[in-house]
Amino acid sequence: MLNHIMIGSGNIEKSKAFYNAVLGVLGAGEPMAHVNDTGQTRLFYMHDGSTFSVSEPINGEPVTPSNGSTIGFACNSPEQVVELHDVAIANGGTSIEDPPGPRDGSMGVMHLSYFTDPDGHKICGIHRP
Repeated sequence: MLNHIMIGSGNIEKSKAFYNAVLGVLGAGEPMAHVNDTGQTRLFYMHDGSTFSVSEPINGEPVTPSNGSTIGFACNSPEQVVELHDVAIANGGTSIEDPPGPRDGSMGVMHLSYFTDPDGHKICGIHRP
């Protein structure tokens, strides 16, 4: 259903270092970098048919995370959920909500971790057995 997700960054180099480490856990490689005609840099991480992008805002306004939004990255195992979280925290992210682990819900048991990136965007690692 989704083709891509793009978020803003107030420090593209810091975001690149963060997402290179975090998305590396999932097998994504270096991003394709593009500078548009008005000088903003965008990073495109392409992996398994999806694209996750980080961009300097093209309107020149400060970056603000969207309240109520979460970006969920599919993990291959409960261990990868924890690794994604731990790598994020080691690279400038902030752990939020409950510690990584199983959660009972209406869809059965899922393994989840939640953190924010250096710009405050809420990220989730999720594994559904």
